[in-house]
Amino acid sequence: MTARITRRGLLRRLGAATGGGMLAPARSFADTRASCAELPPPPVAPVDPKAAARHGIAYKAMPREVVGVDVESLITVNSAADVASKRAGLIAYVWKSPRLPDGSPRVEHGVSAPPLAGLSSAARIDALIVPLKYEMTSRVFHVLARRPNGRLALYHNGHNEPAATMLRTVDGLLGRGYSVLVFAMPFMHWNAQPIADPAVPGKSVTITSHDALVRWESPSFSALTFFLEPVAVALNYAIATYRPSSVQMIGLSGGGWTTTVYAAIDPRITRSYPAAGSLPFHLRPASLNVTSSVGDWEQRRDTLPGFYGIAEYLDLYVMAAAERRRRQLQVLNRFDPCCFSGVGHRDYAAVVSHRTGVIGQGSWDVLEDATHDEHTISPYALSVILHDLDVHRDGL
Repeated sequence: MTARITRRGLLRRLGAATGGGMLAPARSFADTRASCAELPPPPVAPVDPKAAARHGIAYKAMPREVVGVDVESLITVNSAADVASKRAGLIAYVWKSPRLPDGSPRVEHGVSAPPLAGLSSAARIDALIVPLKYEMTSRVFHVLARRPNGRLALYHNGHNEPAATMLRTVDGLLGRGYSVLVFAMPFMHWNAQPIADPAVPGKSVTITSHDALVRWESPSFSALTFFLEPVAVALNYAIATYRPSSVQMIGLSGGGWTTTVYAAIDPRITRSYPAAGSLPFHLRPASLNVTSSVGDWEQRRDTLPGFYGIAEYLDLYVMAAAERRRRQLQVLNRFDPCCFSGVGHRDYAAVVSHRTGVIGQGSWDVLEDATHDEHTISPYALSVILHDLDVHRDGL
């Protein structure tokens, strides 16, 4: 007579046969629960009633543009092989090379950095000078924490945002022990500078809008390197010099766009938090700030059809989080006066999260911040980001 085999018994046998294998949990439930109990609960905050009262139903209801849209079919990343293929395609488009740049910056130790004055938890600030083409450079500040935790964070500022958000976010990271690389967009903030004219040797010009960069884009060179190469080169230096155990990236507005794109092409970014940085193309016309939500030259499909033909924003979201121990939390301000406001992101959030989980072992989510009506990373959003970093620091 054949003995009855139960599911529990079968799993026990398989676990024994594989020496534990993938069926044997690395930690018991009690251990995991105890570990989680050491962390405070995630911050939660209600909708700010005063901000909500200043805005109509369009900020609270799904836009008509989502009706009949099959978001699943818009995502063209369906496997780990797709992630690798599209990542290679984007790198080749930007750098005309099969790999990310391997250069290093020139380093100036212990500099004075007026844009970062007032950071209470900084031990020292170094300047990383990244050489770029057309006589351009990018200045990146490396802020070292007084009590380092062995992890590295990148903060990327936007176009013309005031310093308050940058200082609040960088100081919050430093207080947690993260050393921070601080970036500004090309031609903005401390990176405002002339550029060599592509058509007239020896002539330099000053540009005030990224839309002018169409003149520098060619089959042999992409002006996207002005945005992305400083991140790659500064990261090369920080990893080679300090060997951080993890790398996280946060950005606001144009810096949120940079965070979205760079996290998709460089898996060294383990966790990313783009804030007020993008919406998928099918939702741009539904934005309540249509003009500013269209984006600058670097953010649009009509100006860069080759780049976004490889991967549009929905693909970039998945690519930034699909691999094991990677995570992206997109932060969008419901009442943002600048860009990407409203609740249209509810159309794609669950789909992107599901596709990310199907492909790999990473995670993707959205934080809808309705606690204010500013274009910023709010104190509430920052508290969520810092908590998220604590929870996911070991890939949990």
